[in-house]
Amino acid sequence: MINISSEEALSELLRSKPAVLLLFGGPHCGVCQAIKPQLEKLASDEFPKLETAYIDCQEAAAPVCAARGIFSLPVVQLWFGGQRFAEFARVFSIGEVRTALERPYRLML
Repeated sequence: MINISSEEALSELLRSKPAVLLLFGGPHCGVCQAIKPQLEKLASDEFPKLETAYIDCQEAAAPVCAARGIFSLPVVQLWFGGQRFAEFARVFSIGEVRTALERPYRLML
């Protein structure tokens, strides 16, 4: 999972990769820290062409999160072809993320 700390880096990632999972979180968010390795494992095991990125909303990337309307944590966004496809906020399961990824990921291949 790559770390993103600027709007420019985030925009470039979304423009250059066909499938992206973004985790907006923070070091003081226990849920964020718990799901981060689970999302990394999901991506590497089941969706190897999915690029994953972490945006730290409590530290360096706070302006990026505010500009994108992220005011509660955690938030997971799924992007395909530069367009936001799905968003999960606060209460969700890894299974819900997996289900949302399956069809568009298969179509992308």
